[in-house]
Amino acid sequence: MIAKEDFTDITYEVEDGVAVITIDRPDRYNALRGRTVDELIYAFRYAWVDTAIGAIVLTGAGNKAFCSGGDQKERAATGGYGETEMGMFEIERLHRLIREIPKPVIAAVNGFAIGGGHVLHVLCDVSLASTHAKFGQVGPRVGSFDAGFGTAYLARVVGEKRAREIWFFCDQYDAETAERWGLVNRVVSQEELLPLAKEWGRKACALSPTALKTLKHSFNADTDHIVGIQSLAFDVLDLFVDTDEAKEGARAFIEKRSPDFGPFR
Repeated sequence: MIAKEDFTDITYEVEDGVAVITIDRPDRYNALRGRTVDELIYAFRYAWVDTAIGAIVLTGAGNKAFCSGGDQKERAATGGYGETEMGMFEIERLHRLIREIPKPVIAAVNGFAIGGGHVLHVLCDVSLASTHAKFGQVGPRVGSFDAGFGTAYLARVVGEKRAREIWFFCDQYDAETAERWGLVNRVVSQEELLPLAKEWGRKACALSPTALKTLKHSFNADTDHIVGIQSLAFDVLDLFVDTDEAKEGARAFIEKRSPDFGPFR
């Protein structure tokens, strides 16, 4: 068990009934290593059982990144994402927890939401973005993928054609485009972002918790079948990351060059 006071990769604060969970690795663009995911899981659990909390805000430290996904430098150096409490990189559990927690989760996207960071904000109930936020996927470029909620649920949010565009070409999109596509609810200045997220959280705190819980479960019911697809996808990913093809993507990222996937086509 990781106590709140022992968090190293995130911060956890409560203000007016709103828990603010901040990924605190700005030197790595708030990338996720195993420890980060473990702490996020505990933070969401603490927010779940605390009856004084009515909503959760998820954001990143600094003004450059919300989250840039899995820590590729850690992956290249160690072959994985570093030590974890249970010996597993439990990103799949984190995804489910964000959906299952019976309280609204508000993403405050303060910069890059890329790769696994993009998936995190998509899984949140609503997303607010700063004007300089950037959105996109990189999985096929770095030898990785999220073929669970990161694809199937994304298609429900922005439509099949745009979801396929996001994944098949790995471009980045500005906040204005994200709002137009329905990928975020509102775009505001960097200075307004966190205050607005907290304001929305306080609005949720004033509402019936049982009604909100039931509504969230109802919204989720339409896409809960993706859990099975996600489990299959992560099983395949566990095998794929050990292949030469996946390793070429990770090496190319660290070496700041274009990957050569030609031999694997």
